[in-house]
Amino acid sequence: MSSAPSDAQSSRAYWLYLIPGLVGFVSIILIPFIMNLAISFTTWKGIGIPKFAGLRNYERLLTDDTFWQSLVNTAAFVLAMAVIPTAIGVLLAALLFDYISARFSGALASFFRAGFYLPQILPVSAAGILWGWMLNPFGIINAILEAVGLGALKQNWLGDPNFAIYSLMVVMIWLQLGYCLVVFMSGLARVDPALQEAAELDGATWLQRFWTITVPMLKPEIFVVGLTTTIAALKVFAPVFVLTSGGPDNATIVPSQMSYHQFFATNRVGYGAAITTAQMMMTLAICFVFIRLQARHTETDR
Repeated sequence: MSSAPSDAQSSRAYWLYLIPGLVGFVSIILIPFIMNLAISFTTWKGIGIPKFAGLRNYERLLTDDTFWQSLVNTAAFVLAMAVIPTAIGVLLAALLFDYISARFSGALASFFRAGFYLPQILPVSAAGILWGWMLNPFGIINAILEAVGLGALKQNWLGDPNFAIYSLMVVMIWLQLGYCLVVFMSGLARVDPALQEAAELDGATWLQRFWTITVPMLKPEIFVVGLTTTIAALKVFAPVFVLTSGGPDNATIVPSQMSYHQFFATNRVGYGAAITTAQMMMTLAICFVFIRLQARHTETDR
């Protein structure tokens, strides 16, 4: 009769399951990051032998106005991809869960949820073509403005440096809202309905119940959504590349687009690697802050 496996054997078995993930992390993330970090201290055109340049690339980075402009634009995209979709997503999730689902049907709430989530499953290229068609000077948005007598408001939404960044922010909100909504509606499913009913019987308005019950109960989801959408904003590339390629006049440039240009257009691989490394360090720092804040709130709630 065979004996039960010991704790040591069970522990070794658990580690075996971690090997595929560990191999993937080392080969896909860790090794390329170390190589990129090493290249950032060199001058290299992508061929031949890199030449050690010390901190020259980082010194240039600190005095590069385009890089600082890209950080300003990144802050705008954090607002458009993290802050605004999170706030609107919480409100919409509460409305769909408390009002549409309760007073009409869960199927109708699911229909609206699927509609808001649709941009998440569209290919970025398709979404970019759609919005590029809508926002061009002869697109549907300007046509609608002309039709309703607001022709004076027509703009070259993606070609004017004064409007391009705001147009992209609208597109980012549209892209991210569905993800936030789905996560928050999933979180609301675990909220005890008795809490809402008791507050309603005590005379609390919907807004009071939303602020004192819904938002506090969704804190874990808000932290997760805030972290993931902020990371997405810090490394955003595809929508910017498809719609504006960082233009006009670098009005929508972001670090990812800037590093791409350095890597593949000017062949300044070392400088592009320095931009990517700086971008990674900022992302890690913000992740650390989010995790610390989440841990602090978790300890406070206990």
